[in-house]
Amino acid sequence: MNTTPAKTTTPDETAAADAAATKDTETKDAPGTSSEAGDSATASDDLATRPEDDAEGIADEDLEPDPFETARHGVGAGAAAVVSAALGVVALTGAWSGRVAAERETLIGQIKTSGGGSAAQQISEIYGDAWHTTALVNGVFAVLALLVGVVVLVRPAFGTPADRPQPAWVRAVALAGVALGVLGVLISAGMYFDLFASLPSAGTPAGG
Repeated sequence: MNTTPAKTTTPDETAAADAAATKDTETKDAPGTSSEAGDSATASDDLATRPEDDAEGIADEDLEPDPFETARHGVGAGAAAVVSAALGVVALTGAWSGRVAAERETLIGQIKTSGGGSAAQQISEIYGDAWHTTALVNGVFAVLALLVGVVVLVRPAFGTPADRPQPAWVRAVALAGVALGVLGVLISAGMYFDLFASLPSAGTPAGG
């Protein structure tokens, strides 16, 4: 029976093998270490840039206009402009308050002349006073329309400057109110001073 003798390892060969194994281990671990260092640096950069990105996002959101604030802008001025135009229309067409005041003056005139009086006095008390009262009431509405419209137009020039210009439709409606107010004042003044039509004369024959 043949027996192969065992190979004997010398101390020098063992030391060389250990050195080679250690070198291989360091070589294998080196790329991993570099990769981990790179990942750590990237993560640090991401953490450093995230607050800035968040700040930029918040700043962009702050710069965006608020839709509710935009909708509320000019509401008060627009309402006042519409009121001005409505008052101007009332001044030209007449209001129920003017009719009530005219009927009251007519009744007072009838009471005053019920005990007797000249024809001229009856015309003045019954018809003239009612006519003038209607003109006066319409004139008051016209003046109010004129004042409200002017206030709406000149308001942006006073007080704290607005961050947005006044809407064009507000200015247009306010201008319409001012125009109607001026026209109403002129017509009411002409009615009150009998410029358009004078009171009937007592000497005018019936049917003449």
